[in-house]
Amino acid sequence: MTLLRIYYHGGEQEKINIRALEFHPEMLQTLSELGIIEIQEDCLTPDQLQRIYKLLRLKNCLGVNLPGAAIILELLDRIEKLQGEIEKLQRSR
Repeated sequence: MTLLRIYYHGGEQEKINIRALEFHPEMLQTLSELGIIEIQEDCLTPDQLQRIYKLLRLKNCLGVNLPGAAIILELLDRIEKLQGEIEKLQRSR
């Protein structure tokens, strides 16, 4: 599998056509059904693509199954959000 690197510089997020990626369409559909990614008009955002790579690292490096990886990704998202809120509160002191 070829690694696709996406560079994002802010502003409105670009859309990446899923046909340009080297992922099997059934895998992407499964990830969408599990709520891990959102495919809109056959496209993903760079954030969604990053979620796929996180999932693949969890699966390949740690042996986590897809439902387990979905739960871990949700928890990681919550942790990142809470850390952002903590930093915001600390700056406002």
